[in-house]
Amino acid sequence: MPKAFDISNAPFDRLTPGEAEMLRASLDVAYFRPGDVILGKGAPADALHVIIKGTVEERDESGLVALLGNKDTFDSRALVHDTIGHAFLARDETLCYTIPRKVALDLIKANPRFAAFFYREISQKLDELANDEEAKRFGSLMYAKVAELFLHPPAFLVAEDTIEMAGRQMRRIDSNALFVRDGERVGIITGMSLSKAVVLRRESIEMPIGLLANFDIVSVQRTDFVSSALLLMTKHNKRRLAVKDGERFVGILEEIDLLGFLAGSAQVTAGRIDRASSQQDLAIAAREIEAQTRVLRRQGVKVEVIAEIVSDLNRRLLSRLFEMVAPAGIRSGGCLIVMGSEGRGEQTMRTDQDNGLILSAPVDVETLESFRKAFSGALQSFGFPPCPGNVMVSNPAWSKPLADYLADFRRWIALPDETAHMNVAIIYDAQAIAGDVQLLDRAKAELIDLVRGEQAFLAHFARAIDAFATPIGLFNNLITSEGSGDALDLKKGGIFPIVHGVRSLALEQGLHETSTDKRISRLCDLGILRTEFGRDLKQAFRFMLMLRLDEQLAASAGTSGTLVRPAHLSSMERHLLRDALQVVKQFREIIRHHFKLAIF
Repeated sequence: MPKAFDISNAPFDRLTPGEAEMLRASLDVAYFRPGDVILGKGAPADALHVIIKGTVEERDESGLVALLGNKDTFDSRALVHDTIGHAFLARDETLCYTIPRKVALDLIKANPRFAAFFYREISQKLDELANDEEAKRFGSLMYAKVAELFLHPPAFLVAEDTIEMAGRQMRRIDSNALFVRDGERVGIITGMSLSKAVVLRRESIEMPIGLLANFDIVSVQRTDFVSSALLLMTKHNKRRLAVKDGERFVGILEEIDLLGFLAGSAQVTAGRIDRASSQQDLAIAAREIEAQTRVLRRQGVKVEVIAEIVSDLNRRLLSRLFEMVAPAGIRSGGCLIVMGSEGRGEQTMRTDQDNGLILSAPVDVETLESFRKAFSGALQSFGFPPCPGNVMVSNPAWSKPLADYLADFRRWIALPDETAHMNVAIIYDAQAIAGDVQLLDRAKAELIDLVRGEQAFLAHFARAIDAFATPIGLFNNLITSEGSGDALDLKKGGIFPIVHGVRSLALEQGLHETSTDKRISRLCDLGILRTEFGRDLKQAFRFMLMLRLDEQLAASAGTSGTLVRPAHLSSMERHLLRDALQVVKQFREIIRHHFKLAIF
């Protein structure tokens, strides 16, 4: 039985071959009946347990903390601190490997990377996890599918069409290559071929393109690996490949787009946005932004950096669209703002529109309504669906003069309700991205001044941290039901309490930072949060964002990707998720105590 021990399971994957053999030689197997106390609270720990089969309840004074399943390890803290802080009970028939305490401690002393799993706090554990994962992820880009790359549209002309017609078509679809049909044959004509014919050889623009097309094309399937596409380009000395779905041509893959995918081309996308001369140009750039998220994640880029890059690209996109569709009066006398996760710079995947407009003075009703429809309609055509809560430029409540916003602020503070609290949160997280940014500065300054000293309002505002329960208890049906695919909503139970708790503290202190990360740093500087806890809070927040991003990237079309399935995580990720959710529980208590929520 011990020979079946999975040495690839964290943290045992950090052991050397010799250490792994020593571990296997020491293993024993223990059986527990339903209800048996495996480790009692306060008792000394004589072994480290690794679950083979069954479910183990971890409990503290308040009740169930977590449920542990296959390959989970417990209780590492007891080995280091001599006594057990929590009780561990068998929920059903359970088998565990047992590692003698002396063996485990000897391995901890001999192997610093193994020891890190037991001694370090969550912030350090997560740093180490990121370092371990980076080497695994780097290079995985080659195993991406061609369908994940940016493909130029499969536009067709016939051999009899002219150079002039081809040039106009290329300009219309913003592509440098077109497919050409000549009977049964299919070829490709490029902008360079057209230019050489007209400029260097003085050919007429009425010349049929069939005489210039290259019918010796090389194709790749959209489901092929990127590595296969690169190999074909190299082997056949091609700068572009035709992409097929079965026998149907679905696009053209250019060498520059493939290399940009491998190297990361956020700067290329930013340049495309800045040079865009039409909404169609922006629509192409919008598709590239989503592709950048996949590239950056595959490269092992940290989630907070991905969010910063994606947020910058989205803001550039909206700003450029604002320049295109806003009349001069709105451009000079208005401020375009983004809110929610986009405002905080924490957006990684394209979601709903969440934007607004602050005007310095009233604008002609017809002019403003025309802009509202044009702006929100264009974003929807780019793939940004309308906000379910209608927090968007097309809604008059979020596109109006500053004086109207200030009147709203006074009403929200004087007569607060759930909607008022939500609206304060929305505007407090806003970020200006185009137009007169001082309009948002004035709005926020007024909001902060109105809230200053309003402890009752702030307490009720902060109470939303308890809108959703921390999902540690939900491990009850997530791990025990083997293969059930049950999931927890990490956004509601983990990410939101951190975002809103930090937001509440920041608003109370009158901070102007918008990102959760920067707000935590400022709160630590002010002594509102302990530096050590602030570090753990940041890392827990980033880890949960990373898990959610991975689910979003893996989600099929039409699904939200916001649910995380613990059964699909590695044992190390489940362990860190429990640690992260424990940090969330601690933070909830800090917020309850700070705002005296038991009183209000």
